Amino acid sequence: MGLSWCFFIGLLLACASGKKLWDVPVSLAQQHSTGKLLWEPQCQYQLRHLQDSARISALLPPRLEGHWISTGCEVRPGPEFLTRSYLFYSNRLFKAYQFYYWDPSCHNPSYSLVIKGKLRLRQASWITRGATEADYHLHKVGIVFHSQKAMQEISARINQTSGGDCSGFFPPGRSWAPGVLYEVLSAKEGRDCTTALGFAMHELSLVRVEKHYEPLLQTQPNGSRTVEELYLGDIHTKWSERLHYRPTGYQRPLQSAVHHVHPCPACGIIYRSDEHHPPILPAKAELPMQLSGRWVSAHCEIRPAVLFLTRYFIFHGTNRTWEGYYYHYSDPLCKQPTFTIYASGHYTKGVPSFIVRGGTELAFKVTRARVTAIDQVTVTMLNSSEPGTCGETGFWSAGLEQDITLTNGCLALGIKLPHTEYELFKMEQDMKDRSLLFIGERPTDGSIPDRPEKRPTSYQAPLIQCVGATGVFSKHISPRYLGKEDNGNEALKPLPMAFLLSLMAMQFLRWD
Repeated sequence: MGLSWCFFIGLLLACASGKKLWDVPVSLAQQHSTGKLLWEPQCQYQLRHLQDSARISALLPPRLEGHWISTGCEVRPGPEFLTRSYLFYSNRLFKAYQFYYWDPSCHNPSYSLVIKGKLRLRQASWITRGATEADYHLHKVGIVFHSQKAMQEISARINQTSGGDCSGFFPPGRSWAPGVLYEVLSAKEGRDCTTALGFAMHELSLVRVEKHYEPLLQTQPNGSRTVEELYLGDIHTKWSERLHYRPTGYQRPLQSAVHHVHPCPACGIIYRSDEHHPPILPAKAELPMQLSGRWVSAHCEIRPAVLFLTRYFIFHGTNRTWEGYYYHYSDPLCKQPTFTIYASGHYTKGVPSFIVRGGTELAFKVTRARVTAIDQVTVTMLNSSEPGTCGETGFWSAGLEQDITLTNGCLALGIKLPHTEYELFKMEQDMKDRSLLFIGERPTDGSIPDRPEKRPTSYQAPLIQCVGATGVFSKHISPRYLGKEDNGNEALKPLPMAFLLSLMAMQFLRWD
């Protein structure tokens, strides 16, 4: 009885002070740390946090001068396991290191490339919003082998696939000499023997630099730490296309050697390395694939063909069913929503991949889907689609969700139902003890991995687990996150004053 009285006195004071009714007194450290409301579900906070573009700024034109490094082991299509260390100088020259490995932990080096050239920034990209186009010219590329096995394999590929000056470049039976650098590309001599390596630096033709602020640990003084990231063009998922492909998306970003995330044990190791001393990262134990719980994007993501999106997945491990929300946007900060896709189905038990070490192969059946058009451009497009190919043509309106299962998907959005996708998954844990889920990279040509031979050999940006094992997923988080729920009711809005006053009056009547 006394607790009820205290509660409503506090409620009345909150109303009188003009503060929002859900404001909860927190410490100064909490106010300046994560920005998370105390009662807010973690998944909803993460999705809302992605829209907080005030903490992210894109540097235009991008300032590349400095040293940029990988923050961990990267996986490229193939697969190729590598780390990168790029240095850009004020006179537009650059020196880039690419370190290749036998294993997914980047612990056992195979060979290293040292690439020298010149880069010139051009104009803002007409295709990829927020990116800058650039021209580059390679002066020379050298290779250093770190084992006899690596030398034999690479030399055989060069001798078999290259012509002209490259044929016989590595005589059969040549012994491995530690630390020897072989020049496989020389602009001065007109020699290029890099084709057999699948090597190209087209990633330098698309550039974006972002700066954001990482909250300091609670044990440290209030404030934040600057983190700078360098996004370079993506690598084509098809090996035969990568030499000619001009990127429209990005690969995993490099971070500034000065302004990077903390903690980052790999950063110092990579920073101090060169072609003769490749970084040897600590070996990682492979985590079992226990697919359950809820997972959400860590950043606004971009895919080739200019798709900006965030993802939210729910996996029910007990019956192997899944649900996914794909929030699409028209801008690289994911602030301007265009449409949302909800999909669901079931998946098979995973088996270890024999192609991509550390990965798990699964098959996902997509059986149902719903679409919500948000902006007027998408509404117009869907209403202009052929009848029977995407929900009820002519009935699309902003914010109204339509089930597209009965029309076997949505032709205008490239969705076909039902269909099966052959996937590659991997789980890791980062240095902040967060669980990460890597899902296979989508084909660059926009197709679906609907056959086993199209299964990915690399990964998209990781998802972060926001909730562990879960039961039935009940509440849909809308694309505006703090707007409407799927039942049409306003979410996270203050209660009307009249309702609060009537509730208080009822408490007073019950006081005696």
